[in-house]
Amino acid sequence: MRVVVLAGGVGGARFLLGVRDVLRDDAAQGDSTSRHQIQVIVNTGDDLTVHGLRVCPDLDTVMYTLGDGIDTERGWGRREESWQAKEELAAYGAQPSWFGLGDRDIATHLIRTRMLDAGFPLSEVTAALCERWQLGASGTRVQLLPMSDQRVETHVVCQIEGVRRVVHFQAWWIAHHAQPPVEEFVFVGVDDASPGPGVLESLSAADAVLLAPSNPVVSIGPILAVPGVRAALRESPARVVGVSPIVDGAVVRGMADKCLPTLGVPVSAEGVARHYGPRKSVGILDGWLVHETDTADVPGVEVRMVPLLMRSPEATAAMARAALDLCRG
Repeated sequence: MRVVVLAGGVGGARFLLGVRDVLRDDAAQGDSTSRHQIQVIVNTGDDLTVHGLRVCPDLDTVMYTLGDGIDTERGWGRREESWQAKEELAAYGAQPSWFGLGDRDIATHLIRTRMLDAGFPLSEVTAALCERWQLGASGTRVQLLPMSDQRVETHVVCQIEGVRRVVHFQAWWIAHHAQPPVEEFVFVGVDDASPGPGVLESLSAADAVLLAPSNPVVSIGPILAVPGVRAALRESPARVVGVSPIVDGAVVRGMADKCLPTLGVPVSAEGVARHYGPRKSVGILDGWLVHETDTADVPGVEVRMVPLLMRSPEATAAMARAALDLCRG
């Protein structure tokens, strides 16, 4: 089975653990030739350069999570991290001071930056980094596909101390704690970008396509904005099933509740589903999972109610299985 997942951020990474567990168990129960593949189209709109190093937050969060190197308490960065380099940079007064690079994490960014500077595209750099982490499981191969090899960055048009400014999404989120009122989210460079190698091919060959419970605006939104991706998603032979990032009328993690109103989208499971829209008209969804306490009425989209809180590996796997079952119809 070939499963394609559009993902970004902590929620998307954790959901992928469940998808991998389900396919691993299915492979174990099948014959000796049973093989599955997960291809993850990952948001790169959060990418930025810090102290001369190219940092890809969503790619790294997915890679560390599937590679069992993530700090599960924070949800990002390396486990057993130390911060001596950050402290030394602060002593020098180096900016930006609001984005911290851990000592272990720096190694990833050093290798990435060296390879990019040598002329390797981000997709090849990502594949090389993933070799170190061994993301798959028995009977299941996992491949990370950056949404584009071209540089695309999410910027925020907002009011900071009464002045209209445009800042990188990470600055708005971390330095300003997502407090400045937002006028617009802009995906800088997306109009000139093209889908990364394997992105369109994965969608055309998929048996199932899943939208992880990631932020619809700044995680899934940039992927869909890359020219050609939305059309490929609509033309995919597979059913497209999304998982609501809104549970019991609120976000579980992140800042989707601060992003959705900017687009005029209600902060609800139904609001997000209507934002994505049914594939039978001009949208992308065939199915939509909502939490057992939520409802959603979206004409043209099959809605199922299941527990969506990822409180344990078993709960996450059950949620992923429900999404895959809905893909099967």
